[in-house]
Amino acid sequence: MMGVTSTELTKASEGPWPGVDRPAELLREIAEWLGGYGNRATRRTYAEGLGLPVTATDLRDWLPASEAPTKTVSGSDYWASAVARYAAVVGARPSPGGGPPPAARGRLRHLHWFRWCATAGVDPLTATSTHVKVWLDALNTAGAAPATRDRMLATVKALYTHLADTGLAAGNPAALNRRRLGLGDAASTTGTVVLTTAQVKALYDAAATPKRGASTLDTARATAVVALFTLGLRVSELCGLDRGDLHVTRGRRALRVLGKGGKTRVVYLHKAAEDALLAYLRARDTTGTAGTTVTRRGAPVDEPLLVTRTGHRYRRQAVWQLLRRLSADAPLHPHALRHFYVTTAVEAGAQLVHIQADVGHSSIDTTEQVYNNAARDPSRSAVDLVGDVLGLDG
Repeated sequence: MMGVTSTELTKASEGPWPGVDRPAELLREIAEWLGGYGNRATRRTYAEGLGLPVTATDLRDWLPASEAPTKTVSGSDYWASAVARYAAVVGARPSPGGGPPPAARGRLRHLHWFRWCATAGVDPLTATSTHVKVWLDALNTAGAAPATRDRMLATVKALYTHLADTGLAAGNPAALNRRRLGLGDAASTTGTVVLTTAQVKALYDAAATPKRGASTLDTARATAVVALFTLGLRVSELCGLDRGDLHVTRGRRALRVLGKGGKTRVVYLHKAAEDALLAYLRARDTTGTAGTTVTRRGAPVDEPLLVTRTGHRYRRQAVWQLLRRLSADAPLHPHALRHFYVTTAVEAGAQLVHIQADVGHSSIDTTEQVYNNAARDPSRSAVDLVGDVLGLDG
């Protein structure tokens, strides 16, 4: 792949994705990220825009001839499994073959992000903002219009938001100031979705409202998921919680959260989150299969805190699907709720150092950047005062 020859592709030292130290993990996370978009055409568009193969013919050559995409996950089999997962997400089924997939159509095909990384000798998992700027300069030199560069940057940024959230990437190298780069609408101040308190309340109410065909347990689960997201958790952190992580410390119920870099922090529950989570656990402990009522005591501490209808651990894709069903507007990214926590806490007067500890940012600069990149609350703008002085209304 990525503009290399079939001979280079088969070199043991290079691996299936030359230049990438952890290819299977990266491809699996890309599949998880793409899977969050309900429309298959959207998934394929984003994948192709990143420089990834999207057809069965292309994918055929991403597996050595001896591999089949159904093998177990160990060693090279792990790569085959990752390709199979990715293929399912973009709607293509690979078959064994040899040689690298061809680049996507278009005069900028060699400058799609992953292809550029391969040419420049950059491992995408260790890419920095400097690399992204050099990539954008290459696009500009090749004649890519500002709108094209802006669109390509937005796709890369969205992917790295997910990779950073899972801990596979150390940060988001594409989180750049678009205005300083001369990209996008000059009137736009942010690419971050900023939710209002009313929107979050509406999301919570939608989760708590029984739906046709949904059981009491389904409703309780949806309410708990939304309530827990208002604590500023990452998706991966939410899905990784166990029953034993819920505890009482200093007289308050809290969660023991395993964050990025293996760092553990304590996240306190506000009353709404506590009530929603306890109601869900009570419903779960008194509901058996097929809706039967059972009594269960002493749940194992290593049991997942959130489980699906089939009893499996809640996964990121299930979170995406839930938020998509509940969102009245465009599909809501889970990170928007994390940003809501930061912006709301700052504007309520909380100290940045406390917010940093709550959300698990490695640096207080990251916390400040999240807030600064978000549009300010309109009440904190002087625009209405100027409007009143002008007296031009009606």
